[in-house]
Amino acid sequence: CKGKICIYLNVIFYEDKNFQGRSYECMGDCPDMSSYLSRCHSCRVERGCFMMYDHTNFMGNQYFMRRGEYSDSMSMMGMSNCIRSCRMIPMHRGSYRLRIYERENMSGQMTELMDDCDNIMDRHRMSSCMSCNVMEGNWLMYEQPHYRGRMMYMRPGEYRNLSNMGHSSMRFMSMKRITDSCY
Repeated sequence: CKGKICIYLNVIFYEDKNFQGRSYECMGDCPDMSSYLSRCHSCRVERGCFMMYDHTNFMGNQYFMRRGEYSDSMSMMGMSNCIRSCRMIPMHRGSYRLRIYERENMSGQMTELMDDCDNIMDRHRMSSCMSCNVMEGNWLMYEQPHYRGRMMYMRPGEYRNLSNMGHSSMRFMSMKRITDSCY
């Protein structure tokens, strides 16, 4: 847990709505829930934050879940399908740094963010974000201004072509840090 505070994180998944049916407790990343449950329509996040995906192997639409009860994950979050995989988001203490680029392969206009940005067009005169370098912290990127629309979880690393990450038509217009207040 280098550079991170590690705490016991867990989520309990249920096959049916309202925490009914078979259950599976998860304390980390799970790329394919089908070996544990035939479907997943509700969950309880007991500690920590997780990204949920409506396809296996962390693909498809993403949904950010913090501590709480989600009795009908499909209707509560507008999921088109049930939860098929999940990724634990480690808690990060320290600074946050994200460089966003207007074009693929870290080219075009570049802006460095160290705080949330509710609208890259208004604040930085950027028409879109097509690549980025997450230098510190965990971030959520949203397709619409003011943290709306579909989202994507970004952990430290270089992302040279965001359109190749599962949503070719998605443009990112706002970014938010995943801070300890999310836990």
